[in-house]
Amino acid sequence: MLKRSPLALLLLGYAAFASAEPAWVTDSLRLSLYAEADGSGDPLETLVSGAALEVLERNGGYARVRTTAGREGWVRAAYLVTKKPALARVAELEAEIEDLKNDVAAARDAQHAAEGELSKLTNRAAADSQSTESLQDTLARLQRENEGYEQRLEAYRLTLPMQWVAVAVVVALVGGFLGGLWWLDALIRRRHGGFRIY
Repeated sequence: MLKRSPLALLLLGYAAFASAEPAWVTDSLRLSLYAEADGSGDPLETLVSGAALEVLERNGGYARVRTTAGREGWVRAAYLVTKKPALARVAELEAEIEDLKNDVAAARDAQHAAEGELSKLTNRAAADSQSTESLQDTLARLQRENEGYEQRLEAYRLTLPMQWVAVAVVVALVGGFLGGLWWLDALIRRRHGGFRIY
């Protein structure tokens, strides 16, 4: 009898483990739908795991069912479960995850678009703020200038410019002198019968 060392056994066990490949038992079930209650005859249809059925009646080990397409027949009742099989639930969850991924992508796109719009609005608000400040500065300057003009107008309201006063005095003197001559001429003519005597 050959003696094997523990190290050799360990190496043989490791080699056997290293050469093994992982495998799983399939959850794909194919169930035949028969026209007869005892499952005799050729199957009408082959149903796959996760197919939805409506149980109409049970008879021993068989159940009469209706498919979603409306076809009726008999299947082995042992393969029917009241809860949706894992394969169908996984397919639904995968579809839901795919929908959620699409929703997340759409939400990200909407977020990027909203951030871009927010950036534009922020820039426009900053520009409008600067424009408003500039307009307020201009308005304040114009109000100060207007107040200065009003003060100057009040200061000159009761005064007359000297040039205008001098012109008015000259016009009044010349007009008075000419008026006096005309009046004197009219008075002399009245006294002397319409003749001028100087």
